[in-house]
Amino acid sequence: MVKFVNDVLMDFRPCFSRKATFDWFCVIIVGFLARTDSLGVTSIIRALLLSADYMGLIGFFRSSAWSLETLSTKWCALVRRYAPIVKCGDAVVIVGDGVKESKEGRRMPGVKRLHQESGNSSKADYIWGHLFGGVGVLAERSGKTFCIPLALMLQDGVKAIFGWDKPEQRKRQGSHVTEMIEMAHNVASHFGKTILLLDRAFLSVPALLKLDECSTGDFIMHIVTKAKSNCTAYHFPPERKVGTRGAPRKKGASVKLFGLFSSVKDEFLSAEVTLYGKSEDIRYYCVDLLWGKKLYKPLRFVLVEYNRAQAVLVSTDLSIDPLDIVQLYGRRFGIEVMFREMKQVTAGFAYRFWSKSMPKLNRFKKKTDPDPVEQIKDKKAQKRIRLAVKAIEGFAFCATVATGLLQLISLQFSGTTELDNLRYLRTYRNSVASEATVADFLRKNISFLLLLHPSLPLTKIISAKQHRHKAPADVGIAA
Repeated sequence: MVKFVNDVLMDFRPCFSRKATFDWFCVIIVGFLARTDSLGVTSIIRALLLSADYMGLIGFFRSSAWSLETLSTKWCALVRRYAPIVKCGDAVVIVGDGVKESKEGRRMPGVKRLHQESGNSSKADYIWGHLFGGVGVLAERSGKTFCIPLALMLQDGVKAIFGWDKPEQRKRQGSHVTEMIEMAHNVASHFGKTILLLDRAFLSVPALLKLDECSTGDFIMHIVTKAKSNCTAYHFPPERKVGTRGAPRKKGASVKLFGLFSSVKDEFLSAEVTLYGKSEDIRYYCVDLLWGKKLYKPLRFVLVEYNRAQAVLVSTDLSIDPLDIVQLYGRRFGIEVMFREMKQVTAGFAYRFWSKSMPKLNRFKKKTDPDPVEQIKDKKAQKRIRLAVKAIEGFAFCATVATGLLQLISLQFSGTTELDNLRYLRTYRNSVASEATVADFLRKNISFLLLLHPSLPLTKIISAKQHRHKAPADVGIAA
């Protein structure tokens, strides 16, 4: 198991221009796996009994020796190599969604007022915090499905910061919806033919326009999502007669999609599909229609009835089987589980990066008031704020790799002698261990596992950063 973690981390070496920075990267990832608390980066020092080089550890996240794009590319390649990836036909299945994390930092870049769409009564309607866009790929073994995180980036509250670049170099200026499509397309380019699963918030004209903009050349990414209850589509226009004057019609008669549940109920078909791990009897009806005001893009709509619930699912691929659309959308929930594990197991959002150059957050600022961040003209101040954003996204990426490693370890080693002695569970639901179970095992045994492999580069890196002023028998890996 430790050899596997070592092999994965050593593959990141070409992504760093300095070895010292790469060493800190290895220490941080193992620290994420071994730490038992989430009190910032100091938890890594405590978990691995490192020497008190706090500034060196903090400096990693703002270092110029790495770039997020290069690290993300390498991580996608490693996941493709090691993970048993789920496919629909010959297309890899990836999932995208946004996650909101509450942050109270008054000088933390990217913090803004966010609306909570959750129906959970324990959550406030509005919070101050960060909005991340995340993309993961589905991997499965022995009936256990993981959504392995591939990318996690801030997608709201940072437009003004990235607007400081020259006009021809400006990036990340779109909305959360369009940024998600672009990020998913960049990830999908490493896997080939891809189907992206999204929730109903992403069925919008800007999202489909961005999808068409990205889908150039031979590589095309398709989307499977869900329609809102008030969704209206259009029939294809009738064939134009020869000699007819005027511009050709772009659409036919309008259709209230949820009205079809009653108007064409006799045309529904029955089938048995697997949804959320259970076999369900459903009734469905498939129809291809045009959608989007002034866009009129052909989409495949699948109306589904099961357990007294009704839903309209949508796909941009007109050749995909309707039952595949139903089962694919049922897999979208995997990314919600992934976000939960990143929050509760690896504490991937427990960062506290800020900058004195950042204007103090004004929670009572009106929409008509100028944005204080846009008023910053000093180049040094802009650089410090950009580095704080880099640190936040770098921390999230390290959590992404750590969470992915827990999942890959579970997929690779569940059922072997290495993972036989796991923690007690009253009910074992699957032979493949969860992220929390693997993390608990590593936290209790990481020092012993490293001690068994003293010649590994990973062991040597961690040993070099541990305490040296105390006897080896008292601290460090030798303990």
